[in-house]
Amino acid sequence: MLKHRFFRAFSNLPRFMRHVERVTVIDETRSHWVVRAPLGRTVEWDATITEDRPTERIGWSSDPDAAVRNTGWIEFRPAPGSRGTEVRATIAYEPPAGQLGRLVAQLWGEEPSKQAHDDLRRLKQVLETGEVPTPAMRRMDADAAMPDAA
Repeated sequence: MLKHRFFRAFSNLPRFMRHVERVTVIDETRSHWVVRAPLGRTVEWDATITEDRPTERIGWSSDPDAAVRNTGWIEFRPAPGSRGTEVRATIAYEPPAGQLGRLVAQLWGEEPSKQAHDDLRRLKQVLETGEVPTPAMRRMDADAAMPDAA
């Protein structure tokens, strides 16, 4: 399934995950992540793929000493009525500074559950159109559709 292959190529992730600066593949199962955090900071960690079922599911877990310990999976299923693909994600994390870190993230609008929701929406756009529409792109499309006033 194309969607699984696209997601599994971790270099694609910054295309739709706004907080991910880069993902460097270390080997077949390990990767190094650099992610933007509140207050202009970045956090980094290494992660290991714990499950990889082509066309179906990818699971991962950060290393135990990660700055942001996290684990999760993303699953790809045929949508009902052969109407594309459903993508579901489950992510659990421990923010730096524990509950205080979680509160800071919420106050700055950086809550991971909201980020994941927005990222999945952008993934859908990339897979369907090849790009994430931006306000500037919509203005260019509108300008192109307007006849010249001559």
